[in-house]
Amino acid sequence: MQDFTNETINLDALPKYEETILTAPAPKYWQIIVINLAIFLFIIGAALTAFVFFNEEFHANWFVFAGIFLVFAAFLFFLFRASFKRRGFALREKDILYKSGVIAETTIIVPLNRIQHVSLSEGVLSRMFALGTLQIYTAGGSSGEIRIAGIPIEQAKALKEALVQRLVVNSETESE
Repeated sequence: MQDFTNETINLDALPKYEETILTAPAPKYWQIIVINLAIFLFIIGAALTAFVFFNEEFHANWFVFAGIFLVFAAFLFFLFRASFKRRGFALREKDILYKSGVIAETTIIVPLNRIQHVSLSEGVLSRMFALGTLQIYTAGGSSGEIRIAGIPIEQAKALKEALVQRLVVNSETESE
């Protein structure tokens, strides 16, 4: 029988994920965010305009609604801009790290051996800007999934290929 040990780990000696240099989304991805935000605000603005136009009691106060709408649009713009600047990912030797969020910052670290499937998608606007979204599915279910948007398509293809190669290597070593 072997001796059982359960030594305490010095938490200060552990590697700090916060020190990892993250790759930011492509600057062109900001243009896609702005286009999507403009479409959303156009729809909201059209609905608000119709609401004020068809309700005579609000005709006199249209400028109040316009002011609220402009403040709301500016708030969304600055929130999305701050969120864009805080996003980043890193492929490390044993895991992939993704960080996002302004109000509630989220950091997801997925060990490479937990990855089940990797997909690459391009939306209409993304294709126009030569960008892709990498979706990484894990064995842990939806809580461990990572969706990294705004990656230049060639880099996204290379990342997908590298992760798929890791999947193949991991499945071969597990079967031995």
